[in-house]
Amino acid sequence: MFGKLMGPAGVAARGALVVLFYLITLLAGALGQPALFAVAGTLAVLGEFAMMRWSAPSEVLLEKVGLTKAYRQLTRDLAGVLLVVSAVRPGAVAVTWLMVLVAAVWVIAIFAGALNTMIDRRNPVSALVRNIELGPLRGAPRPPSWAAGVAGDRLPFLNVLLIPGAVAAAVADDVAPALVAAGVAALVTAVVGLVVAATWLRGRGSGQPPLLPAVQRWLDTYRPEVALYFAGPAKDVYQANMWLAPTEALERPAVVLMRSREAFLELADTRLPVICVPAGVDFMNLELGSVRAALYAANVGANIHMLREPGMKHVFVGHGDSDKQASVNPYSKVYDEVWVAGLAGRERYARAGVGVRDEDIVEIGRPQLAGVHTFGAESVDRPFTVLYAPTWEGWLDDDPYHTSLVMMGERIVKGLLESRPSVRLIYKPHPLTGSRSKEAKAVHDRVVALIRAAGGDPDASSLDGPGHRVVTGRTPALFDCFNQTDLLVSDVSSVVSDFVQSQRPYVVANPSGLPEDEFRRNFPTSRAAYLLSADCGELEKILALTRAGDDPMTEARRELKTYLLGPDEPNSMERFRAEIARLCG
Repeated sequence: MFGKLMGPAGVAARGALVVLFYLITLLAGALGQPALFAVAGTLAVLGEFAMMRWSAPSEVLLEKVGLTKAYRQLTRDLAGVLLVVSAVRPGAVAVTWLMVLVAAVWVIAIFAGALNTMIDRRNPVSALVRNIELGPLRGAPRPPSWAAGVAGDRLPFLNVLLIPGAVAAAVADDVAPALVAAGVAALVTAVVGLVVAATWLRGRGSGQPPLLPAVQRWLDTYRPEVALYFAGPAKDVYQANMWLAPTEALERPAVVLMRSREAFLELADTRLPVICVPAGVDFMNLELGSVRAALYAANVGANIHMLREPGMKHVFVGHGDSDKQASVNPYSKVYDEVWVAGLAGRERYARAGVGVRDEDIVEIGRPQLAGVHTFGAESVDRPFTVLYAPTWEGWLDDDPYHTSLVMMGERIVKGLLESRPSVRLIYKPHPLTGSRSKEAKAVHDRVVALIRAAGGDPDASSLDGPGHRVVTGRTPALFDCFNQTDLLVSDVSSVVSDFVQSQRPYVVANPSGLPEDEFRRNFPTSRAAYLLSADCGELEKILALTRAGDDPMTEARRELKTYLLGPDEPNSMERFRAEIARLCG
């Protein structure tokens, strides 16, 4: 039911539906109707879970109009008490006890939440580390995670036990089941409250743990020469992930510096030491005197906290070379150097005229691409495989070149699924797909449904096997998909630049129908591509050409690879190491 309601109207309808279930629950309780109460109460609880899982905007809407989660839970609790009173008609003592037990859950929850907040403020997490041994640190005690995680507004949910308790009481015409349910909820709440309160009492007078000083002592001992800095949010952490392996391979003391707890938790596995210091003041108080080269994967405001360090070279390495406007952000001129893959990146900045000087640009190739198999380098024993990897919708509503998904995605996928002879389809959208545009999210959902209907795996964690795949998680990685691909269909994006390393044929979407010469001139990464117009009329011919091995773009791709990614010798990793060595002296 929830999944069929789309758009803003759907958001409001889902919220209204949950509110309706609560109102029916309240009415059924007042009228003493246990059957109706049981059905409506259960649907209200399930609706809460459904909103949490699939429709967070509906929950936000209810909060905005004043129908907060606390009010909804109070409505449910009141309905349970009303059902017992109207159906069983117990004595005053029993009713009093029932109301006291229900209220006790709320009172304890409020005090437990307040104490837990005081504990957090008394003993804040000033830093998080990975792959670093700081030794024993003693600070103010914290409650166990199972208690800290529910203390506060989550605890009153235990009163949900009143739904079966009140129904059982009404059916048996005996208040006892309701009293038992309310008593169990109050007892569990009391246990959580006592644990949190005892932790607060034990920590009175304790100061903050010496975490930041311990981090500083580790930095003074380890003396990193290279720092990979990432201050973006968790949804963009893929930008840092792509530089982990090359930084590991530098064979120099290196560290990853982060600013977001959520991004820290989402960072891919790495052998590098990782330090996350969320607060700007705390981060700026770190002494980073040994760092000679700071690498930036993204342009974000919090970069200023690292850029203020005068004793190191600040280098923008970005998160992929593409012809999109984001690849020539004027912000880039704040760095000492800008590292690009090849001549294409240098010329891109020259055309853009955003203030990045030519002498500050260094061509290093793409050291991430070492694991991408070049054409003919592997033994192929699989069906002809097409990777559809559209980029996300971007920030501009009027830019048709950010993603083909909205205008062409369904036609591309239908064409590939219906092609004869059949092909194997891997659909891997950009991690941010649908994050800004509801239309893009809706098309993505329909594309996934098409692949599911064709027998594909809609949530693939492996590329093994012959079936279609939808890959949206961190694994399989994009480059793993490249190595399973005979033909790429993508947009004007860094995916195309990286795929050229493989020397396999690729298709670039031309959704607005620019003339071919103008398109290739505006977007140099498409010079060796097959172009696909909005109606996808060329798709069948492209499939036939590339499957038969009669591929007229082979030589163009070879030339474009050098232009985009630089020469094969010395390889990208050697160039990356050499430039880091230059900066480190």
